[in-house]
Amino acid sequence: MGGVMFGIVNYGTFVATVLLFLAIPGPGLLGIVAAAGKDGRRAGFVGTLGIMAGDWVHMVLAGIGVAALLQANPVVFRVIQYLGAAYLMYLGIRLLRAKIEDKPENGEQAIGSRHFRRLFVVTLMNPKAIVFYMAFFPLFINPEQHHGAWTLLAMGLTVSSLTILFCFSVVLLVNLISVRLKNNAQISRFAHRIAGIALIGFGIKLSVN
Repeated sequence: MGGVMFGIVNYGTFVATVLLFLAIPGPGLLGIVAAAGKDGRRAGFVGTLGIMAGDWVHMVLAGIGVAALLQANPVVFRVIQYLGAAYLMYLGIRLLRAKIEDKPENGEQAIGSRHFRRLFVVTLMNPKAIVFYMAFFPLFINPEQHHGAWTLLAMGLTVSSLTILFCFSVVLLVNLISVRLKNNAQISRFAHRIAGIALIGFGIKLSVN
């Protein structure tokens, strides 16, 4: 999977690698699953947009060198790491304490906005995302054939397109399963507990790495 496209070296490999990272379980993917399972497809779709917004912030910061600056400053990087871990554990505790109930009919927009904000912050406060974009993007940029900001834009649009493709597929699958199980409160509570414990686990792992 070689070749250069828009100044991106081995574009096919770049696409395959992004898909691989999307498929690796993490806070963002778990957040999408929890949003879609609890509040339906709209929540999952809007949550995906929150992840994309956070990714774009990281891509811009990596492009202007802020990501490298943060990694070079251990104190600031550590503060971001602890804040991100604390937020993940907070979300996990919220899921553990959540009550299983029908959402109000006129609350879909508010619910979607809430999931957008949550997943935007989860992505933004994830220090691994900072390192990912700082170390990952340069591997696929041809220093002789790149087109500056246009190359970074092409890479960003590729990441966003793949994120939509993958996460929307996950949302549709989760929604299909949750609809079939919506009348079983016990299973729904169990799923919430698992998601909550997983988020707390991610937070603890992030804080000690």
